[in-house]
Formats: sequence, structure tokens, C-alpha cells
Amino acid sequence: MAACTLVIPAYNEEERIQMLLSDITGSRATFLFVCDGSDKTAVIIRDFARANMDMQVSCLEFHDRLGKGKAIREGLKKAVTPYAGYMDADGSTSLKEMNSLLNGLPAADGVIGSRYVPGAMVTTPQGIFRRLESRTFNLIIRLLFGLPYNDTQCGAKVFKKGPLDVVLPEITSTGFEFDVELIWRMRASGFVVTELPIIWQNRGDSRVKGQDAFSMLLNLVKLRFGRGRT
Repeated sequence: MAACTLVIPAYNEEERIQMLLSDITGSRATFLFVCDGSDKTAVIIRDFARANMDMQVSCLEFHDRLGKGKAIREGLKKAVTPYAGYMDADGSTSLKEMNSLLNGLPAADGVIGSRYVPGAMVTTPQGIFRRLESRTFNLIIRLLFGLPYNDTQCGAKVFKKGPLDVVLPEITSTGFEFDVELIWRMRASGFVVTELPIIWQNRGDSRVKGQDAFSMLLNLVKLRFGRGRT
């Protein structure tokens, strides 16, 4: 995994970030955290990096809120490794699972983790309302963008850096809809993106609130039929 940079958007994650840091300890991957909050997340990460000088751990800090999409985009732009991807700061997807996704890259330009395909395992499920919301959202995405995937919003994705460099300048999304636009633009550019099952667990305290879901849909409709048309 030494040839991969994993971007981790970490907005006010001081209460949960230690779990992820424990999981990545000793890894040879490059980890780039993007901190745009007001708590001590960046301090915790910097302390971890100093205590683990044999690892490649760094932190991009922003005083203004970027949004998940823009935070990931800023991190991916900084990556110089042959592969790059991103994962959630809450540890819902383990580093072992990210390695499994990377194993699928020789046969594709991008691999996205899925909680809803055969072979996937959700060890700690979300509440029934959140699951219904997720499945409804995915159905709308299929209808709007013609994407054949079961889980565009799982925060576990890896890509070859070359294709990423092609599509990142075109992306306009800054919020949670970033995942959809990235996959859509990859496919529109002729790149192959596959979906693989992962082991996932709900860590609670979701950053996606009701108003965020509405905003995501509104922005995606604008993207599909407005300024984002390809």
C-alpha cells in the first residue's frame, strides 16, 4: 500500500479520530488528513505524526469550512503516488478493507466500496430510517445519472492517479454529492469504475443531516441538467 495516498476529511473529529489513528499505525501508505473545523482534530493528528515518524502522515488545515467534497478534492490534488483514494475519519471502513479495494485497481481505473452488493457485511447497521434514505437516494442517482452502482455514498474509494488528474479539474461539487460527480465524470471520460463488497460498521454521529440530503439532491439536479452537463 506504499504506492497509495489516502485522503481523510476530518471536520471536528477529535472524539473519534483516535480510533482511526490506531487502525493505521504502522501502515506504509501515505495519509493526508484535511482539517477544516474548530476543534483539536489537527492537534491530535500532528501529535500522532510526531510520535510515528516512520509513517507518512500529514495534515492540511483550513480556517474556513470547505465541505466534504472540496476537502477530499484538495487532498487528492496533493497526492503524488500512483494510486489515491479516500476514507471516512470515523473508522467505519478499516484499513484492511481499503487494501482489498486497492487489489481491484489493476483491472479498473477506480474501485468503490459497497455495503449493498453480495459479499458485503455490515457489522453494525444504521437505523432503518437512514437505510431507507440511503436506498432511496441511490435509486434517484441511478435515474439521474445512469450509474449502475448500488452504493455511491460509501466513504471508501480508490483510484489510479492518472484518471483522477483528468477529471478533478472538472468537478464543481463541494458537499456530500462529490462522490456522485466524481464517479459520473470518470465514466463520462471513458474510465472503468468497479464496485466491490466491503465490511462496514456504523459509527454513529453521521455528518449527513436532513438538510444535507436535500442540498445534495438539489445540487445533483443542477449538475445533471445545468452547468455540470457533459
